[in-house]
Amino acid sequence: MAVLPSWTLFLAVCAVGIGGTFQYGYNVSIINAPTVHIHKFLNETWSSRYQTELNPSLLTLLWSVIASIFSLGGLCGAHIGGSVAIRLGRKGALLVNNFIAILASILMGISFPTGLFELLMVGRFLIGVNTGIGICVQPLYIGEVAPKHLRGAMAMGSSIFLTGGILTGQIIGLRELLGGEKYWPFLLSSSCFPALAQLFFLPWFPESPRYLLIDRGDEMKCTKALKRFHGPLHYHEEMEDIERERFALNGEKPKKPWQLFGDRSVKWQLITVIVMTMGQQLSGINAIYFYASYIFKQAGIPAEKIPYVTLGTGACECLTALTCGLLIDYMGRRLLIIGGYTLMSFWCIVLTFSLTYQELYPWVPYLSMASIFAFILSFGLGPGSITEAVTYVLSGGFRLMLPLVQFHK
Repeated sequence: MAVLPSWTLFLAVCAVGIGGTFQYGYNVSIINAPTVHIHKFLNETWSSRYQTELNPSLLTLLWSVIASIFSLGGLCGAHIGGSVAIRLGRKGALLVNNFIAILASILMGISFPTGLFELLMVGRFLIGVNTGIGICVQPLYIGEVAPKHLRGAMAMGSSIFLTGGILTGQIIGLRELLGGEKYWPFLLSSSCFPALAQLFFLPWFPESPRYLLIDRGDEMKCTKALKRFHGPLHYHEEMEDIERERFALNGEKPKKPWQLFGDRSVKWQLITVIVMTMGQQLSGINAIYFYASYIFKQAGIPAEKIPYVTLGTGACECLTALTCGLLIDYMGRRLLIIGGYTLMSFWCIVLTFSLTYQELYPWVPYLSMASIFAFILSFGLGPGSITEAVTYVLSGGFRLMLPLVQFHK
């Protein structure tokens, strides 16, 4: 009979997630609320500095850099995440990574009082580096501490924390909270709180047992960590699994991502992971989130109410991430993936027709709005949650750690 995860294991996953994919989801969503206020800040700063009006095209360029440099930072963070995890350990990498988030929060927070919009760019880049490292190391830690029979299910934790971060950011970004004109610097600097939370909670939990035994050769600490995670009665099987992996590696150095393409033993696993990840990123979820506000406006929802309706999109994805963990054992990963993409295709067709003919009938804009929610639900039940779980399952014995960071929305 399958053994449920211990409280230590469950809380360790939570401590890792709060500074990993939660931080990523949170920073993806909080940048949307203060858009107008940051535009005003850019205009005022430029006028004060150069005694001239800021050209609209240059304003768009500056805002685009502030918003998109987060992804560039994420790419850099994901690229170095693997090396940092090997040098400092999984737990050590996550702890050190939080200081980057704190520095980024300080820079973004003081950008307004100092009148330096460049600090916003630097801060957004650094928080991108932080999330890139976190989203790379967190799955590695979870995959290595989780028992073999729960590895795929616990992989769902990354999606749950990601969607939880998006929803939390949408809530905190409401006008009544930190989304107002006076408080947007506090909104951007609030990224320090997940980092501080992880700095407080994560030290109470052990390092990855696999890292302790294979990378550091410390069998005593590995055994101690396994006992804490799995209990004194159930750790032997995990210990044997790590021993087999150490024997199989036999001193082999960690592979770089590009070296995996020449390893025939992981050829099909690698192809599957790449295809599924590309499918997830090219599924159209980015466009759906980008145009959601426009479609809600076309449906007749007042502009001041749209942020509250947008909360529904975040709640939908968060709900499906939680639900998918319950469905995966009953329906299987393959059915959820195929079914998710099939439903997404159907709702894309419905949305295309409703947007084309929305002027003909008064009820058509509401069909567009319903299609958006249905599309997000379909994404969350399939590609949004299952992709990472399948990656963990496929990399069971040979840890595939690809720096593929999912920067969407």
